[in-house]
Amino acid sequence: MKIPHFAPIPAALPATVPFVGPETLQRRRGRPFAARLGANENGFGPSPKAVEAMRVAVAGIWQYGDSTSHDLLQALSAHLEIPAAGIVVGEGIDGLLGLLVRLMVAAGEAVVTSEGAYPTFNYHVAGFGGVLHKVPYRDDREDLEALITRAHQVDARLVYLSNPDNPMGSWHDGTAIEAMLDELPQGALLLLDEAYVEFAPAEAVPRIAADDPRVIRMRTFSKAYGMAGARIGYAMGHPDLIAGFERIRNHFGVNRIAQAGALAALSDRDWLVHVQREVVAARDGIARIAMDNGMNALPSATNFVAVDTGQDGRFARALVDRLEEDGVFIRMPGIAPLNRCIRVSCAPAAELEILAEALPPALADLGAR
Repeated sequence: MKIPHFAPIPAALPATVPFVGPETLQRRRGRPFAARLGANENGFGPSPKAVEAMRVAVAGIWQYGDSTSHDLLQALSAHLEIPAAGIVVGEGIDGLLGLLVRLMVAAGEAVVTSEGAYPTFNYHVAGFGGVLHKVPYRDDREDLEALITRAHQVDARLVYLSNPDNPMGSWHDGTAIEAMLDELPQGALLLLDEAYVEFAPAEAVPRIAADDPRVIRMRTFSKAYGMAGARIGYAMGHPDLIAGFERIRNHFGVNRIAQAGALAALSDRDWLVHVQREVVAARDGIARIAMDNGMNALPSATNFVAVDTGQDGRFARALVDRLEEDGVFIRMPGIAPLNRCIRVSCAPAAELEILAEALPPALADLGAR
């Protein structure tokens, strides 16, 4: 006896996920990683104040979270100096991406992104029947002109841009993004993914009015605030656009522990500065390790570094797999020519030292040294 058939769109999709998680890889290898440097997590951890707030909130886990995230919304409003009506809280940027695609893209409508950019966005577009149109990176950055040109060619509903960028760590000046808005096709929305904005230089952050109807900006507590496991983030946009999320979102999807942690984390400016300093030091450390092994670290405005192996994607894949054997978890971009690189997350010095020790023999085994 067979199950009832799936709806047409999911029935036509492959049963794949955008990423294979480190826990899955650990189960396959039968032991944990010694250095977890592949998922762009914040190994320096969340604010101790956030940890304490979440600990206290555990006792109330029998209650649903506030469906409006009221206290966090008010705190974000004060922090960002924009009205609370222009902010929505959701289950990380990943969850908000899915909601936005559902809200804005009908089956068969065009969406523009970059070849090799964040694959979870593509996953959501496919899941709701949108048609993806991709443009290549240029000089290891997303190509703003090419994105706009393709958007006009296909009459795009959404244009995705991450700034700073994942997987390369590159960035554009905010003024370039401001100018990009003026070139958008009529009726298109720029989806600006700012997951790594707390690590970026000030000039990378565009000055865009909170109620500009041409853009929605998404940020997260997963990176700089060290709360990836809590799954909480937020989006900013025109109040009418943000109100649209009320039609489709999971109103009790953000749990009360995450709400409490995010609220405390947002208030702990000192810890954020501490993490930012640690990330700068770790980026420098990764660059030194790369140089010591005949490779080149690309400039980064994120909490990871793309390291150019100087070879091709086949070699980079072999290096990722070889380091995994030694308990070092890293990742790599999936599309040429970006896939000549490996991607290493910033982490405490002890974990980077494990990478430094594992890299020379791994390269030697691959005939690179």
